Amino acid sequence: MSASHRPSVGARRTGVAAMRVPRIPPPVLALAGLLAQHLLARGRRVTAASGAVGLAGALDSGALALGGDLIFHRAGTTISPVTPSDATVLVTSGPFAVSRNPIYAGLLGLLVSNAIARRSAAALLPAAAFTVLIDRVQIPAEEEALKVVFGAPYEQYLREVPRWGRIGPLGR
Repeated sequence: MSASHRPSVGARRTGVAAMRVPRIPPPVLALAGLLAQHLLARGRRVTAASGAVGLAGALDSGALALGGDLIFHRAGTTISPVTPSDATVLVTSGPFAVSRNPIYAGLLGLLVSNAIARRSAAALLPAAAFTVLIDRVQIPAEEEALKVVFGAPYEQYLREVPRWGRIGPLGR
């Protein structure tokens, strides 16, 4: 599969106006998750070991999310999760070659890393809620819009690259 595909303007606009995409950007949901984790993990202290593991995970996850953002900017296409129909390039290179949603995977990793650092099982609840909202609401709406914009190349990308990456049973 090629690294990018540009749709015609007419193809991009046909049928996209009726798409309903959630209006709360996923980074805002992730920030809400971090706030909820803070409340749920009150009294839990970060130890040297939990902090080191959490920091390592946060650095990896942050790099994944920021790397995906950078690739979108370099390609000259929208990063906005609330207007996927404005996409001008189908990006399939870099982290997008192994996950259709590396930015969301990175945000999830930040939440999980924070729960690990705080040594709190309860702090995993916002990470689980984030995953469900993104996987069942945000991503399907984006995918439907992108099918209209990019057509067959996007359909092929859906078949070839897993939603969350190649991570066992969650890989497709």
